[in-house]
Amino acid sequence: MPGTQPYDVVVVGGGITGAGVARDAALRGLRVLLVEQRDLASGTTWGSSGMIHGGIRYLERDWETTRISCLDGGHIQRIAPNLLFPVVFLIPILPGAKRGMETTEVGLEAYDRYQPFKAGRPHVRLDRAAALRLEPGLNPALVGALSMDEWGVDAARLVTLNALSAREAGAELRTWTEVVGLGREGGAVRSVRLRSRLGGGEETVAARAVCNATGPWASELCAMAGVRMRLRPAKGVHLIYDRRITNVALALEAVDGRGLLLVPHANATILGTTDDDYYGDPEQLEVTEDEVEYILQATERVLPSIRTHRIAHANAAVRPTLHEWRRYEDDLTRDYRVVDHRDDGAAGLVSIIGGKMSMFRKMAEDTVDVLLRVLGRPPVACRTHLVPLPGGGSPVDVPELASRFGVPLAVAARLALRHGDGAETLLEGAAAPERQAVVCECEPVTLAEVRHSVRHEQVERLEDLYRRTRCTGGACLGMRCAWPAARVLAQERGWSQRRTEEEVRDFLDSRWRDRPAVLQGAAAAQEELYRGAMCAMGDV
Repeated sequence: MPGTQPYDVVVVGGGITGAGVARDAALRGLRVLLVEQRDLASGTTWGSSGMIHGGIRYLERDWETTRISCLDGGHIQRIAPNLLFPVVFLIPILPGAKRGMETTEVGLEAYDRYQPFKAGRPHVRLDRAAALRLEPGLNPALVGALSMDEWGVDAARLVTLNALSAREAGAELRTWTEVVGLGREGGAVRSVRLRSRLGGGEETVAARAVCNATGPWASELCAMAGVRMRLRPAKGVHLIYDRRITNVALALEAVDGRGLLLVPHANATILGTTDDDYYGDPEQLEVTEDEVEYILQATERVLPSIRTHRIAHANAAVRPTLHEWRRYEDDLTRDYRVVDHRDDGAAGLVSIIGGKMSMFRKMAEDTVDVLLRVLGRPPVACRTHLVPLPGGGSPVDVPELASRFGVPLAVAARLALRHGDGAETLLEGAAAPERQAVVCECEPVTLAEVRHSVRHEQVERLEDLYRRTRCTGGACLGMRCAWPAARVLAQERGWSQRRTEEEVRDFLDSRWRDRPAVLQGAAAAQEELYRGAMCAMGDV
């Protein structure tokens, strides 16, 4: 039998939606358990374009999504000012484009009305010469371009900060823990059966309510309660380059007319995304050569040099889009829905489906409003738009931080971006040699940050550390830094040498699965040889 002290809410799903719900619920005084079958941000959120944006393309048929996204984007920018960074977009117009300069500008004029909600600026019209000065790599045949701005964000870091904020407010976090069953009492869902994916142990926890924030897995969790939930899952693929290959972000058009984005993002470039119906297992995604070619074909019309740049890897994820008939995938709404399953015979179960990362905070607010009603609690005002995320309380003087702790300016700037005003605490808690020691040269990630993350940020495996710090996320894909990072995990977790070797091999295997579709010619054989040598040599 479950314990006698039930959680008010067990939130299932550790992506941006679930972490947002857990934070909101905890800040409103509920006793919360957040469980995630893998790592935080390892599902749909991990495959995002890394943008907090209104979505200008939704203005034609889904303007309310644009409005809410811009409003909530402003709230996100205010509670996490250190984490968001401005991204300048160009919309190049080529001869014969479906939407010429004037038509495109009409859309941007409408979007300008929403830009102030998120501290955005009005669009700018550029002639051909001005566009080529801004981005010389553009197709010289272009007619002109229009410019606008959006916010970029490290999506995995945004999830982590929401989860840490939830923990600070009293929530309990359990990663690598899957739900294997829901228990009923008097017809209502009142307990959750959990299984550790690390140790294999099982337990049942009591809950007054269960929030289904599992994204593309929502139908599976509902089925455990005997409820049918219909989604229209869509697979999206991004190509990741190991450097910034343009000065600005670019809006692109694929052969079928759907829009794609090329976004300079930190030390990398994100290019995508596809949008295709998908009914397979969200954990068994593969990127195909056709999907890679579809993206490159769209890009080279605007940026002819794209095929000369090295793709580091590709990733794929599934969006939990709301179910609709007679619509192409790209035309599906990005709206969301909060479902109280009482009418389905499963009182106590609440699902949040659909939506997009740019409005996660509002999605969480609406979900917790429903949960309070399900629990029979009086309304409590939401505070997530007022309480800063960890690190977002005050600005950081980067040169002073670098000087005070004797770290390179680039390291200090990176810590300020990811940890905000918590960067000082991180460095104060580290030994001087570890502040200087660089584990991942591509990012760069110091030993101090790695150890801090392992100790304080719910890191259980090497891939978790990748999401927390982006260690192993550069051009080498962990070939040079996986072992040094794993040694820190081994020290902190008491792993044996064999356990450490297995962890490194598992991690490199997982990174390799993202590579074959983007490798060309002799590069595939060369990388396979290098990977084999790494695994054979081990920690030398």
